[in-house]
Amino acid sequence: MARPSKPKLSTTAIADAALTLVDAHGEFTLPQLAKALSVTASSLYNHVEGKAEIIELMRGRAMSEIQLPDLDRVDWQEAVRQIAMEYWASYAKHPRLIPLFTSHTVRDQTTLRVYDALAEAFAVAGFEPKERLQAITIIDSFVLGSALDATAPRAVWEADTQSSHAFTEALAAGLQEPNRAEQTFFHGLTFILRGLTGKQKKADS
Repeated sequence: MARPSKPKLSTTAIADAALTLVDAHGEFTLPQLAKALSVTASSLYNHVEGKAEIIELMRGRAMSEIQLPDLDRVDWQEAVRQIAMEYWASYAKHPRLIPLFTSHTVRDQTTLRVYDALAEAFAVAGFEPKERLQAITIIDSFVLGSALDATAPRAVWEADTQSSHAFTEALAAGLQEPNRAEQTFFHGLTFILRGLTGKQKKADS
């Protein structure tokens, strides 16, 4: 009886296996990845140049589910809101990817299309080029930080005897609902969009 053939190695298989390792351990090495794929480490180089390329492949996989809005159908605020919400949902599933991604320059084409869409939305709003990049950076930083917050324990803070009344009072009011991180993200995004809208209106006046 013939031996079953090994699954064909591909960049998609490499990215998926690396993503699984990072989700489980927060990191991956090429030997670990080769073992997970039942191949030799040297065979990986037939498909990728090295770890940096694999990180970009994972970035693309994480961003591939994002549906970009049509700026002919929605206003710029709604476009930014939709992108940010899908961006957050994607990274909230894979928060351990974030430290890897933030330490490497973004080159993945799928991911760059998301930033293209944000830039176009801010251009429609009348933001100057430098302001567009600032606005994109604000959204990017908020989404990534909020995605990490999704992994936080239900009780994020524990007051001590030196804590201020204002802080302990806020803790007593609580954000203990199971979807605390998601609700906080939605509120924060609303505040940011209000601020960006106010900035855009001042520029127009």
